[in-house]
Amino acid sequence: MSDRVVVALDVGGTGMKCALVRPDGVVVRTERHPTDAARGPAAVVGTILEVAGGLADKARADGLTPIAVGIAVPGVVDEARGVAVWSANVGFRDVPLRDLTVRRLGLPAALGHDVRVGGLAEARLGAGRGTGHVLFVAIGTGIAAAHVVDGTAAVGAHGAAGEIGHILVRPAGPRCGCGRPGCLEAVASAAAIGRRYAELAGDTADAQVTAAEVAERAAAGEQLAGQVWQEAVEALADGLASGQALFDVATIVLGGGLAQAGDLLLTPLRAALHERMTFHREPQLVAAALGDEAGCLGAALLALDAVGVRDHQEKR
Repeated sequence: MSDRVVVALDVGGTGMKCALVRPDGVVVRTERHPTDAARGPAAVVGTILEVAGGLADKARADGLTPIAVGIAVPGVVDEARGVAVWSANVGFRDVPLRDLTVRRLGLPAALGHDVRVGGLAEARLGAGRGTGHVLFVAIGTGIAAAHVVDGTAAVGAHGAAGEIGHILVRPAGPRCGCGRPGCLEAVASAAAIGRRYAELAGDTADAQVTAAEVAERAAAGEQLAGQVWQEAVEALADGLASGQALFDVATIVLGGGLAQAGDLLLTPLRAALHERMTFHREPQLVAAALGDEAGCLGAALLALDAVGVRDHQEKR
């Protein structure tokens, strides 16, 4: 068994998931730390470097050899330069996080977008493994995607590939956070489903109904919940059909909080997507398999690629 490991961090606005990952994709240690983004970006960078350094030290204390560092962050990421260009959740703006990590830890480092690295992990090690062409769609507070071909995720000319949540699906729909009305994210994200239910329920609404609760109420036969859930499913099917027309993938992997609804989402969504297929080949539609490990695993894979180590696909 290899003693080499990658230090991997998946940084979010609230917390960061951290791990030591072997080249075969096996996680040998996990940790969680608060991000506490309210302290400002400089403090968050300090925490990232401190946590990464601590993990590297723990690896060495356990007889392991850290060979690289992989970090995933939200927002717009310039992977080629290793720069966190912009992130509303963490407060980053043009932070050269890769170079700062290299200087602090003395190890090669890679920086990636959180959804893209999650897609990378699902394509190589998870639900999309072995299918070659994968579209990973994360549905949570927002909606974003990663297009992975033969184990490599498309980054885009400006580091912003995969913003499927901003496909226009309902021109007269609610205004999206980006400023335009009718984006997929404004109609079918977990946050949008909760808002829509509360809006239609009016004075009879509970203080806060989550998308998961809407799904459960729809399954139990509640008419209003059923209407809201079906609206979201139809919008998602429109967005995924557009994605399939553009990318012609073999597998669409759904991740994020909404995918935890399981068959309550997948069964009607498969049917709705099937109805939208004309001459396009219908993709396999599956739930993500790696859960909240995907970000760390993907960050590790990105770092392994950067140092030319890629034996994980053969073993996990």
